[in-house]
This record gives sequence, structure tokens and C-alpha cells, in this order.
Amino acid sequence: MSLSTTPVADPMVNTHIGLETETMVVFGIVALFALSVDIWVHRKDKPIALKSAIMWTLFWIAVSMCFALFLYVHFNGEVASLFLAGYLFEQALSVDNLFVMMAIFAWFKVPEQFCHRVLYWGVLGAIFFRLLFVVIGSALFAMGPVVEFFFALLVAASGFMMLRKKDDNEDENADYSHHIAFRAVRLFFPVFPRLVGHSFFVSQAHVNEEMKKPENQGLVLKRHGPLFATPLFLCLAVIETTDVMFAFDSVPAVIAVSREPLIVYSAMIFAVLGLRSMYFVLDAMRQYLIHLEKAVTILLFFIAFKLAASASLHLFGFGIDISVYTSLIVIAVILGLGIVASFVFPDKSKKAVPVAASAVAEAAPVAEATPVAAETSTPASTEASATEAAPATAEATVAPAEVAATAEVSSAEAPAAAATEDKAK
Repeated sequence: MSLSTTPVADPMVNTHIGLETETMVVFGIVALFALSVDIWVHRKDKPIALKSAIMWTLFWIAVSMCFALFLYVHFNGEVASLFLAGYLFEQALSVDNLFVMMAIFAWFKVPEQFCHRVLYWGVLGAIFFRLLFVVIGSALFAMGPVVEFFFALLVAASGFMMLRKKDDNEDENADYSHHIAFRAVRLFFPVFPRLVGHSFFVSQAHVNEEMKKPENQGLVLKRHGPLFATPLFLCLAVIETTDVMFAFDSVPAVIAVSREPLIVYSAMIFAVLGLRSMYFVLDAMRQYLIHLEKAVTILLFFIAFKLAASASLHLFGFGIDISVYTSLIVIAVILGLGIVASFVFPDKSKKAVPVAASAVAEAAPVAEATPVAAETSTPASTEASATEAAPATAEATVAPAEVAATAEVSSAEAPAAAATEDKAK
């Protein structure tokens, strides 16, 4: 006996598109054009305002919908629905990834104007690794229903891992100096522990010039070489490695929605290309979207159930084959409920604080646990803006930031203390 929610198939409807040349060309042209426009507009290092981030997020959504329209016209509605389902699911899974990126940026104390540059190179890496994983994942899925059971367990395990997160601040309190990417970079390159503009690497000659600056007089570099990695590259390496780990979850989940490699890859890439703009939107709204991660967890269990039920149907003749339209509706509804619930049932135990203030509060524990030079740039000085605060590594010895901060607080409190003493007399 078998239960199936799949509608009667129309013989004229075919969702198998393979690697159709025209679709590949259109996908490549649209993606490259939109990416080029984005790069040109954001070619300068400056913070992205919330309004601008929202407009660019809508721009990337519009580009994705245009490609979905092309699939609808060129093929049929079911192919377009496969793309939309995969696109929505990848966007949903990217939310948790972006929250982790926020914690990484805060730990490395990356200035906001450089975040877009790091995310840009991170996106390029994601494009390559997702292509690799989609090819491997599609080949594995073609091996039969047994592999579907394995991927169902993998996706369900990801859901349980998200459930086990006890504290929202778990990522913020992580020590990324023990991250495998952090250690790998330090193994192959000496590290200059200060940001030098938006450079990922600086030459020995440039380091010599930086060491002459007054604010760098206390630095002692224990290793030398032709190139020095900056904390910005350390941050990029950690983010790239983290994204690869997330791809192990997202690729099987999106392939579960559609088995067509071209649809899966295009859906994932259009979602990934819009992550940079969405990062700044989520960063501003993070304190409000408290139930969105729960919705993503539910979606992971739904996809795991979809895979297991489909495999059971093909292996044992008993199960459920969930149609693409049903998947699309379920994904959209669960995400919508997660967003609505975040505003209807806010977390009253936490007071809403400005984003800038929360970023400082999150960075404070890291400053206490890690030797950090906390010099910050001022708009009036171009020289100072080229060298920002960043975590110091074992390559250098830096005076703790707390000493300067304590001195500033003491000097600020001195007048008030004097006034109180005069009043008492």
C-alpha cells in the first residue's frame, strides 16, 4: 500500500532539463551582469546604510524572480516552482550562516566598511564550493533510494544540532583563534596583527613602514616573510571555512527539493549572491527575528522527512512522495510564520538595544580573553583609518586595550569625583 500526494502527471510536463545550453547561458549572463553591477556600486570602502541594504536585497530578489520567469516561459511552471522552492530554502538556511558571520566579524573587530569586501570574496568561494558539492551530491543521489536515507539522516542531524544550541550568544562567545582556518593561515604566513586598510596581505616593506608609526611601536613580530597576512584575511579564512561546513547541510537539503543539478545550482547561487546585502538587513533586525531560526530548524526536519518518505516509497512501496508544489507552499508558510511570530511574540526578557551598542557589548568578552590592540580610527586621519583594531595573534605582543580604556574612564570620572569632594567639604 502506498500513499502519495503527487498529482497525476501531465505527459506534456517534463521537469528534466539536464544541462540545457540556453538556460546555462542565460543563467551565466544574468548572474554575471547583476554581480558586476553590485561590485561597481560597492567598489568603495564605506558602510552600507540599512535603506541601501534593503534596496539591494530587493534587487537580488527581483533578479532571481526574473530567472524564475524565464524558466516558466522556457520550460513550464513546475520547473519554475522547483527553482523557487530551492531558492527559498537556500535563503532560509543562509540565515543561520549569516548570524555566525556576524559573530565572526565582531570577534575580529572588522570595521563595517570592510565587511562587504570580505563577504564579496566569501561569496566567490561559496560559488566554487557549491558547484563542487552540487556535482558530488547529484551523483550520489543518482545511486538510489538508499543514499536518500543517508542524506535524510544528515539533514535531520543538522536540525538536532540547531535544537541543541542553548544560548543565542554561543557563537559570539566562541574563540576563533582555535579555528582550523585561523591556525592554517598562521602556519603558512606570518601575521601582522593590525588591519592595514582593506588589504588581505601586506609586503615586508609595507610592514616596515607600518612599524615606524607611533601606534605600532609596541609590536614585536616573531616571524617574518615576503608577505604578511592581516586579520582581515584571517577573518575571510574563518568565514570561508564556516560556509563550506554549512554547505554540507544546505546542498543535500536543496537537492532534496529538486534533483536537477542546473536548477539546484542556479537557485543556490542566486540566493548566495544576495547574501551580502541581506547580511546588513539581518544585522539591523537580528534582535527582532528571534523565531526565524526555529522556522529554519522545522524546515530541516521537513526536508529530512521528505527524503526518508520518498526513499521508503521507492524501496518498500510504502511512503509519501511530496510534490514540488507542496514543498514550495510548506517552505513559504513556515518561513512566513517564523517572521510573523518574531514580531507577534517578541522576546520580552531582552531589551532592544541599538545595533552599534550591541556590537560593542558582544566584542567586550573577546577583548578580555584575547590580547587586542584597540586603537580606532578617526575620520579626520587617513593614516589612522588605514590601521584598525584587530585581534593579536601569537605572532606579536600588544598592550591590552583595557589599560587604555581604564585610563580614559578614570580621567573622565576625575572631574565628577572632585566635584563631589568639594560639595562634601
